[in-house]
Amino acid sequence: QDIEDLIQQGAKWEQLRRECEEGDAYIHKVREQLEYSRKMYSAWRDDEPMAEDVIAAQAAEQEVDLVALMDGRARTYGLMARLFLKEVDKAALTELQGMRFPAATGNAKVDEGYHMLYDYLRTSWDDSINELAIDYVRTFIGHGVNGFSAAYPFESVYTSERRLMMQEARAEVLQTLRENNLKRGSWTEGEDHIALELEFMQRMAMRAADALRAGDEDAAIEHLRTQRTFAQDHLLNWLPMMTEDMRRFSRTMFYQGLAQLVMGYAEEDAAVLDELLDSVDQAA
Repeated sequence: QDIEDLIQQGAKWEQLRRECEEGDAYIHKVREQLEYSRKMYSAWRDDEPMAEDVIAAQAAEQEVDLVALMDGRARTYGLMARLFLKEVDKAALTELQGMRFPAATGNAKVDEGYHMLYDYLRTSWDDSINELAIDYVRTFIGHGVNGFSAAYPFESVYTSERRLMMQEARAEVLQTLRENNLKRGSWTEGEDHIALELEFMQRMAMRAADALRAGDEDAAIEHLRTQRTFAQDHLLNWLPMMTEDMRRFSRTMFYQGLAQLVMGYAEEDAAVLDELLDSVDQAA
């Protein structure tokens, strides 16, 4: 049984490592694909159409690439959601220690975030679980009774005048979840929690990937539009303030790095969504 558990743990680690690498690389792949698309459209001439078999082959290659990109985005958002949802336990720490983080992604905040995570993880030990648990409480829960004692992971705290929970932002996120047929399940916190907002982006990316696999490009585009609107109206509306508080209250390089990573990734992903949808609009 111990050997089977070890094999399963090794397989789980390898899968998570691959997912992280795929998620990190997606931004560059998207930009390459956009450039490819621009070249393809510029090569089109009304008086001299491209051969149908060439067009079909290029379209198929583009669709496969975009499916992989959507899958990578979903996995990356899922990983970040997990790190904000609860403290890092032994299993998560072991998986994180086995990951290989990229040295350069082209985004300064993402690079700094990965560098800080790597520096912490390479020197972590068994007691790091307790250290991270203490820092999680210090960073996200705090010890005061006002809205200024921690990096509270709720959008309402940062978008309401009195920094209170369960305000207008929570109602808006809940409405968005309902409009997209997503239920809260066993979730007991406010729906505007950072982990749930990141998970929403994950779910929409998964739906976009599934739509592309099914050949439903219109549905995929609508899922991308939903993500762009949500990122603009919610994630980017308060992440800068929350991550600034994370850097102020956290004491470990782990949560310092996570602050930089999620901020840089959200900004870069929003830019990629803009480029993708702008490319669609221009081609229409």
